Amino acid sequence: MGRLLLGSSTVLAVLLGLALLGAAYESVSEAADARAYPPPGRMVDVGGYRLHLSCLGTGTPTVVIDSGLGDWSASWSNSVQPQAATTTRVCTYDRAGMGYSEPGPLPRTAARFSDELHTLLQRADIPGPYVLAGHSSGGLTVRVFAAAYPAEVVGVLLIDSVTPGQGAPADAPTSSGWSSIATVPARIGLMRLLAGPLDLKAGMAPEIGNAYVANSVTPRSAQTGLDEFLGMSQGAAEAGAVTSLGELPVIVLSRAPNRDLDWDRKQTELLRLSSNSQQLYAERSGHNIQLEQPEAAVNAMVQMVEQVRGQ
Repeated sequence: MGRLLLGSSTVLAVLLGLALLGAAYESVSEAADARAYPPPGRMVDVGGYRLHLSCLGTGTPTVVIDSGLGDWSASWSNSVQPQAATTTRVCTYDRAGMGYSEPGPLPRTAARFSDELHTLLQRADIPGPYVLAGHSSGGLTVRVFAAAYPAEVVGVLLIDSVTPGQGAPADAPTSSGWSSIATVPARIGLMRLLAGPLDLKAGMAPEIGNAYVANSVTPRSAQTGLDEFLGMSQGAAEAGAVTSLGELPVIVLSRAPNRDLDWDRKQTELLRLSSNSQQLYAERSGHNIQLEQPEAAVNAMVQMVEQVRGQ
């Protein structure tokens, strides 16, 4: 029995030592990454915390891109933003706690994101009119934004958007203790070590991909991703309350059809949001259209901008 206890103590000591070593490795790596990959855009105070905003191009309307759950501006600045910016001004931003942005208050829901985004654009002096482009769960945010600030929005682009019935399960764990445990791999540097095998920067140029990995494997990013997931049900309910956008131009850009018939059906249902809606397809893409078929996203943005300008 004594040998068993001694063996267990040794194992625990080794694990604790490895965890402390991993935490130190993570801290040093984050400091190095902060020097190597400074924010390419502006850091704007939105009320005690700062959000990262990056805009390219000139002209009106301004296209504002909202990324999906766990994602941020880098995947859009890789190809979609610079190409679309040859037509008009295109802005990407990082939600609080994601990418280069500082953490924000809970809960992380579509209404919260909408308010933060509006404050960000106002304080950065980026006036409307806006074309809002929301990918995946970002589609919930732009839906709420368009309803909350109708005078400032002239078009909505839903890029393989989730629908209000696709939030996090109502019984998803919500305790801070559970979320703290779930972020342990990031806190001890394990996510950083797995970044290569997981190929987190697939489809990105090296300089953008490296920055994307550096900001995606941090404990802050892991915690924010969990907080956003746990806020999905409430956010979906907030977006679900927006049943009509009237005659506002809406383009639904969906991934290649017939891969998931239920998803296809829900994509088509999004057309009911407006009497002036149409559906386009990224025929060669899965869910991450911005990386798998970026030209489809660019073409949809340009089409929407030209439609708005022609009104």
